[in-house]
Amino acid sequence: MILRKVWGSVWNRSNSGKDLVSHQRAMNHVPPPLLLSSSSSLGAFDQLPMDILVQILMMMEPRDAVKLGLTCKAWKCVAGGNRLWIFYLQCSQEPWDSIFFAETSLRSGYPLRMISSQSGELSFMHIYSQRAQVPGSIIIDGGSGYCKFGWSKYASPSGRSATFLEFGNIESPIYARLQQFFATIFTRMQVKPSMQPIVVSLPLCHFDDTESARASRRQLKTAILNVLFDMNVPAVCAVNQAVLALYAARRTSGIVVNIGFQVITILPILHGKVMRQVGVEVISFGALKLTGFLKEKMQENNISFQSLYTVRTLKEKLCYVALDYKAELSKDTQASVEVSGEGWFTLSKERFQTGEILFQPRLAGMRAMSLHQAVSLCMDHCDAAGLTGDDSWFKTVVLTGGSACLPGLAERLERELHEHLPSSISNGVRVIPPPCGVDTSWHGAKLISNLSTFPGPWCITRKQFRRKSRLMW
Repeated sequence: MILRKVWGSVWNRSNSGKDLVSHQRAMNHVPPPLLLSSSSSLGAFDQLPMDILVQILMMMEPRDAVKLGLTCKAWKCVAGGNRLWIFYLQCSQEPWDSIFFAETSLRSGYPLRMISSQSGELSFMHIYSQRAQVPGSIIIDGGSGYCKFGWSKYASPSGRSATFLEFGNIESPIYARLQQFFATIFTRMQVKPSMQPIVVSLPLCHFDDTESARASRRQLKTAILNVLFDMNVPAVCAVNQAVLALYAARRTSGIVVNIGFQVITILPILHGKVMRQVGVEVISFGALKLTGFLKEKMQENNISFQSLYTVRTLKEKLCYVALDYKAELSKDTQASVEVSGEGWFTLSKERFQTGEILFQPRLAGMRAMSLHQAVSLCMDHCDAAGLTGDDSWFKTVVLTGGSACLPGLAERLERELHEHLPSSISNGVRVIPPPCGVDTSWHGAKLISNLSTFPGPWCITRKQFRRKSRLMW
């Protein structure tokens, strides 16, 4: 039955299908199809072209393909090929390019080791089998503003909370505060912490490379692990929030610009490690200042509102960053949106004036470095450090954070960088908007937690944590 179906749908299109297959192979890193030796035999199937044999297996369930591979050596050759199992992985819920990046760049844990699919080291049949057995984990992406949490097998976070309003500053490692924070999340998810691994993002704080800053980071990480292991969590994977955002963009090196709740941080990252010795730039205002500036503009124009939540909603739904600020001032930019419970609001120039303070802080009365100046300075430091023979590692800039989702921000920052940097550095610079919106770091954690090798190389167990005086990473 399968043979008839395939024969009717593929045979007449076999010639035209060759171009499509070669295109897909180039796009999806698919190795060339396996060729059967003359000594191998498929019996009555010997007369079928290889592409049709693969199509037959593609119409089966993965388990049936494995069973068919046990019937004879020739069928095993077809059923065990990477091409077939890449197809099955492409049919899964996760995008294939995310799976391919994770399995070739992250599977070995930290330090990262790039694995080529062409080298014979990777068997996608084995990877498919391992990924099907990976236990579900809980992902908790905390921050000073908002926290996102949910199951690794879900497409997006299942819950959010206003971290600072509910728990105070969780970046200050007070045991009771952290315990309340994690206990509340487990209660809302209705899970027992002892049942599955936890992937938690480490907040961006204590930015310097001084001994005191390193000690503060170790203290915060130790406090987080202490709380989780005291709650009987079996294993914990703790990764820097900016590194997770970079993974979500399918990169292991680059510069991450995080527009946080109160500050903006610019972090150079090489092979998954924050290069603090090169320098981390910090701008002394963040998303809260943008919301406050919009509030002031609305008050100046006699636009009444009930709460700061309303202003934040308007910022998220109406505000954007102008590519050319002066030209935008002469345009009609009026737009309206309805806010639940408060009715309709109409904004005009406030829409792009809010985001402009990222590039002209003086508009908000602030004496601070602009965003493009801070990123340019970070790139200068990376170039001067000469850490690798190739300077392309720092030329990808990934934006993350809620306010980084403002439309037009990536394009404007890229334009400013090309104008302010010397051509030797600016050539090849690319700015990527938040790959997964406000949930970018959460999705970076999801890549790790769904790896075929998880939790092994990425997690620390309670026994390991108690046994060692210092952390593993």
